[in-house]
Amino acid sequence: MSIEKLQPADKGAVGVYMPYYQGNKRTLLPLAISLYQQGSLEGQRQIEGGDSIPFVATWYVSKLPSELTRCRFQFDGNAELSYEIMMANSEFINYLIEVIMHFKRSRATDFSQTFYRKLLRIEE
Repeated sequence: MSIEKLQPADKGAVGVYMPYYQGNKRTLLPLAISLYQQGSLEGQRQIEGGDSIPFVATWYVSKLPSELTRCRFQFDGNAELSYEIMMANSEFINYLIEVIMHFKRSRATDFSQTFYRKLLRIEE
């Protein structure tokens, strides 16, 4: 399902996560939780001056913000370009909020530079 077809998650699921976010992010939280509940996302990693690289992200879905989720990424359908990261659900949903914000601006489904630095373990 594409981001533009997402339906907001129910108030019970959203309420548990609400204390973790401020301002603008709270308005997108119901959509981000809905996206999170799908357990996967396909998109294109935007490369400056180059071709975009398709990716598939999958993760384990849980209801609690403090539980850890394991997120797996595969780029370009290539098993050698697979990466995995673990983080708290509340942190991962924050990145999904950023994906939705990026989509609303550019119509492209992609994660933030910050997320990729964390995924690829690049020191800032």
